Amino acid sequence: MTPNPPVAGDLAAPFRFDYDPATLRYAPDAARSLGAELDAQGYDRALVVCGTTVGATPAVMDPVRAGLGDRLAGVFAETTPAKRLGTAYDGLERFREVDADCLVAVGGGSSLDVAKIISILAATDRDPAAVGRAFVDAGTIAVPEAGLPPILAVPTTLAGADLSIVAGVTAHPDTCPVDRPASGGVSDPDLMPTAVCYDPDLIATAPRSVLAASAMNGFDKGIETLYAATATPITDATASRGLDLFTQALRAFGDGDDDPWVYQSLAQGTMLVQYGIARADGTTLSLLHAFGHGLTRTYEVQQGAAHGVIAPHALSYLFEQVDGRRSLLAESLGVGDEADPAAAVVDRVSDVVVALGLPTRLRDVAGPDRDAFPEVADAVLEDSFMANAPPELEPTQEDIVGVLESAW
Repeated sequence: MTPNPPVAGDLAAPFRFDYDPATLRYAPDAARSLGAELDAQGYDRALVVCGTTVGATPAVMDPVRAGLGDRLAGVFAETTPAKRLGTAYDGLERFREVDADCLVAVGGGSSLDVAKIISILAATDRDPAAVGRAFVDAGTIAVPEAGLPPILAVPTTLAGADLSIVAGVTAHPDTCPVDRPASGGVSDPDLMPTAVCYDPDLIATAPRSVLAASAMNGFDKGIETLYAATATPITDATASRGLDLFTQALRAFGDGDDDPWVYQSLAQGTMLVQYGIARADGTTLSLLHAFGHGLTRTYEVQQGAAHGVIAPHALSYLFEQVDGRRSLLAESLGVGDEADPAAAVVDRVSDVVVALGLPTRLRDVAGPDRDAFPEVADAVLEDSFMANAPPELEPTQEDIVGVLESAW
């Protein structure tokens, strides 16, 4: 009998996989192992970096404090979704004040990004005004070649910002020495956390609405990792398994199931869909994240809500134009037996969006009006992640506007 051919992809295609991930630690009480992880890494005094809500939540902070024990040097609970450079400078002052030698970022992507900026600032002796001027001019901050304090991440959301070498940052004259508001990002392999502690018990403490929105961002990472031009057999394997776990758990979560297996699957799913997607030689983030950036860069729509609204429509467009590895996606999402894999993928993603209670129409979020669609389309097309779209895909402004109209 002739064996079935591979489900998707070209087995003869060459690839190079250069990846230096964090140490991954998983357990329902993993936060209580933070001290052991610091000991294994050779660090003694940790500054915890988090937002005010996380910092005031005993269900999160008590296990973190207990895990760190006498290695807890202090807590900086002032991060915000704005990811301000000024906040990072305040954190740097606290880092030096408590004589810390590492950072433990607890919470969502905002806290991790601020911790990364604190680490960069701690390794440089540049004057803050000079850093601010350079950031306004270039939209980034130079990363020193050495001396960055290490970061351990303890995620409490599902956005999938943990195994990442990038950080977003903004600046405002009210909070740091810049002459005008600015936003940008930093990317460097040295920004990969030293370790990430995945604790489903901590994830379960987050408000359901926060988890639902953040989950869509992480879920989409797994989806586009499979169709990205930069996909590899390694990321195929981790993303496929991660999507399988995510899909089952998100649908159960949306139905109100709070059984421990749900949060354990969510924690493992978010870990797996991220593995290998942020590398020094490229990323697998692609079409969906380009749309997300286009919708959120100048509008107040939340990133997860933007992903929930746009994903089914962007995927429909993708499958109209190219194969998009639809069969592999369908198998990963648990609909591999359907006759039309493209339609099955779109329907399954739509089911997840509805199950999570996320908005399904662009008109229902704080996003652009229809007359701004051409401008948003240009931002989507110019986004750096579009370079990772399938090479056969050649989107035009008219195409992108059509997707936005469909989502309206």
